[in-house]
Amino acid sequence: MKASDVMTSKVITISPDSSLSDMIQLMLDRRISGLPVVTKEGKLVGMVTEGDCLRRCETGTEKKRSFWRDLLTGSETLATEYVRSHGRKVFEVMSQDPITVSPDTDLNEVIHLMEKNQIKRVPVIKDGIVVGIVSRANLLQALSGLVGGAKVDQSDAKIREGVIAALGTLPWAANELLNVTVKDGVVDLWGSYTAYRQDEAAIVAAENVAGVKKVKSHLSWVDPMSGMVVYSPDEEAPLANADRWA
Repeated sequence: MKASDVMTSKVITISPDSSLSDMIQLMLDRRISGLPVVTKEGKLVGMVTEGDCLRRCETGTEKKRSFWRDLLTGSETLATEYVRSHGRKVFEVMSQDPITVSPDTDLNEVIHLMEKNQIKRVPVIKDGIVVGIVSRANLLQALSGLVGGAKVDQSDAKIREGVIAALGTLPWAANELLNVTVKDGVVDLWGSYTAYRQDEAAIVAAENVAGVKKVKSHLSWVDPMSGMVVYSPDEEAPLANADRWA
């Protein structure tokens, strides 16, 4: 399997000049824990995650040292920590030079990079542009369809491409919140929706793709006003939202 077989194609990104407040609201609204930071030209310049907001002056959790330890700590380190704990722009708190992969990167290598660098998501880059992202949730979603030991073959990969393309023709649907996995022609839809019957539309769009034998919905409904989440009656485990807790 490759990164392109499991990645989320509709990537939610943010500008480096965006405010910290806008970044936090976007994460809360979209129920995600990390964002690629891209320029107007689409170039990836960093990653910002929930972890980058842990040590903040507003909550009194910025790093504190004794007077003597401060003296032994380099001024560059102290300045960097101050900017990250007091910064008001995304570029001031983001992690620079993020680890990336290509769509053709073997999934084993993707996992190796995530483990080696202790990261929870990897942007997928093609020709310098972000075309997807692989998170731990995507890996769980892929695993859920492969526990029987079968591998994703080319036909399943083509079906997945077709379903993603079909969903892309629904401009009113929150496609950036959806992910697709395919095994033996059976399509699993993961993610969430915020408007009435968006889930039905996504299912119908997938059912009309050539080669699809069956569509299983793991979609959950999110009330945009209260944030309340309602899972599909057939969904036993909310894997679709695993990235929120990853």
